[in-house]
Amino acid sequence: MSYTPAPRDPRAPPVRINLLSDTQTRPTPAMREAMARAEVGDEQIGDDPTVNLLCERVADLLGKQAAVFMPSGTMCNVAATLAYCRPGDEILAQATAHIIAREGGAHAALGGFQIMPLPGEDGQFAPETLRAALHPRSRYQPPQVLVSVEQTANIGGGTIWKKAALDEIVSIAKAHGLATHMDGARLLNACVATGISARDMAAGWDSAWIDFSKGLGAPIGGVIAGSRDFIDEVWRWKQRLGGSMRQAGICAAACIYALDHHVDRLADDHANARALARGLSQIDGIAVQQPETNLVFFKPDGAGVSGEKMVAELAKRGVLLAIMDGRIRACTHLDVTADMIEEMVGLVREIARGA
Repeated sequence: MSYTPAPRDPRAPPVRINLLSDTQTRPTPAMREAMARAEVGDEQIGDDPTVNLLCERVADLLGKQAAVFMPSGTMCNVAATLAYCRPGDEILAQATAHIIAREGGAHAALGGFQIMPLPGEDGQFAPETLRAALHPRSRYQPPQVLVSVEQTANIGGGTIWKKAALDEIVSIAKAHGLATHMDGARLLNACVATGISARDMAAGWDSAWIDFSKGLGAPIGGVIAGSRDFIDEVWRWKQRLGGSMRQAGICAAACIYALDHHVDRLADDHANARALARGLSQIDGIAVQQPETNLVFFKPDGAGVSGEKMVAELAKRGVLLAIMDGRIRACTHLDVTADMIEEMVGLVREIARGA
């Protein structure tokens, strides 16, 4: 289903075009300056003013009562499920969701939960699929406690859950007594692409979080928001998981800078993704999924070259990509320029012609 790159060969050429992930972004000089100037304190005891400001801003952005700063988006998901569920409980999520495919089985290992994988196209399940998967309370079946969605759907192609579908899923979940959680790793990509505010996108969801280390370009961190009681419980799990930090304002300052300067520019990444998809689709034998945000999935098999070979050949030319779910994934971000996209298309064409 997914692919994790092996450690880079030290003899390999330097990476010139890094399309592996938006996690590959580097802090800009201005972001580094903001980090250096950050006012700090002990985050663990609530005494870091920069962390506190970041949490207040994200809670307001998502329309929730409170928020907590976490070292990673995975910890946001894991701590949330640990707060909602008890051993033996069941979570419902699309089959390729991050909590199933990319978190090392943490939810089973740490919480004893099972996740029901719901079918659906492009990383999303339909509301009627959720409704059909629900069952009455019974001692023969696990308690169904939580519904989770991933906005945007990564392995689905960076697709955007429609607002109407999100609202209907919330309505179904609430009618059956289930909590709702939004994995918002690329939530702001969805907001920029649709023009829907983060507050509206997350409305009705009990919890939601934003990853700052992807398209927003910060070196570390995610912030999860929800009710005050929920965030108190998440804080307990943050402590248990070793996620409490000290002078974390240095990192939080990068996130605040990103909120101020790197949100609107996500549209540039989406434009580059569209340009990449357009260029690749003009090469004979390359099958491309048209992007909705900053992820471009394609298969070169029709050109007579496997995905693995294409990735390896591009790596020899200084281009870094990943393979996920049997397809090549290219991820645009703030360190990828339009000129790089044009060069990438040319290199794929060259490799395809030589196959």
